[in-house]
Amino acid sequence: MTGWRTLFYKEVLRFWKVSFQTVAAPVLTAVMYMLIFGHVLQDHVKVYNQISYTAFLVPGLVMMSVLQNAFANSSSSMVQSKIMGSLVFVLLTPLSHWSWFFAYVGSSVTRGLAVGLGVFAVTALFGRPSFVSPQWILIFAVMGAAMLGALGLIAGLWAEKFDQMAAFQNFIIMPMTFLSGVFYSIHSLPPFWQEVSHLNPFFYMIDGFRYGFFGVSDVNPWLSLSIVSAALLAVSAVAVHLLRIGYKIRG
Repeated sequence: MTGWRTLFYKEVLRFWKVSFQTVAAPVLTAVMYMLIFGHVLQDHVKVYNQISYTAFLVPGLVMMSVLQNAFANSSSSMVQSKIMGSLVFVLLTPLSHWSWFFAYVGSSVTRGLAVGLGVFAVTALFGRPSFVSPQWILIFAVMGAAMLGALGLIAGLWAEKFDQMAAFQNFIIMPMTFLSGVFYSIHSLPPFWQEVSHLNPFFYMIDGFRYGFFGVSDVNPWLSLSIVSAALLAVSAVAVHLLRIGYKIRG
C-alpha cells in the first residue's frame, strides 16, 4: 500500500471501530427529526406539488447527516491526535501534504456516505422519494462530503483543544446546516432571508442533492454545481496550504 492509502485505511478503521457511535448514533438522530417534523408538519406544509412533506424531508436529512459527519470525522481525528500526542507518529513518516489531504478527506467522505446511506435506508420507510437523476445525487453527496471533510481538516488544524472545536461546530457548521433548507424551501422565507440563504454554500449542496430525487429545486442544479465546485476548490486549497506549511502541527 502507498502512504496515503495506509493513512486512509487507518482513519477509516478509527471511526469504524466505534461505528455504534460514529454511524448508528447519527442515523438515530435523523430518525428522530423525521418522526418529529414529519408527524407534526405532514398535513400542514406543502413544498412541491405531488410530493409529501415527509418525502421532502428525506433528502435534506440524508445530506445534513453526510455533511455533519464528514466534518466531524476529519476535525475530531486531527484535534484528538494533537491533544493526545499521537500525531507525532504520522509526522515522522515521509508522507507529503497531498497524502495527508487525500487520506483525511477520503475517510471523511467514506464516513459521510456510510451515515447517509444508513439515514436513507431508515427514513425512506416513512416517505419514499423517487430517483429522477441519480447522477446528481452522487455528485452532490461526494462533493459535499469532500468539502466538509476539508473544512473539518482546517478546523482540526486550527483548534488546540476540544472547546475550540466545539465552538467551530456549534457557531459555524450547525447554523449553516440548519439554515440551508433541510426542513423547508427558501421560497417560504421572507425576501431578506432568501437572499441570506443564497450566500450559504450548504444550501446549494442540499438543493442540488434534492433535485436528484425529485427533479425540482429552488435554483438551477447547474448553478448549484458551479457554486459547490468553487467552494470545494477554495476550501481544499486552504487545507492543502495549511498542511504544506505544517500549521500548528510542526514546531
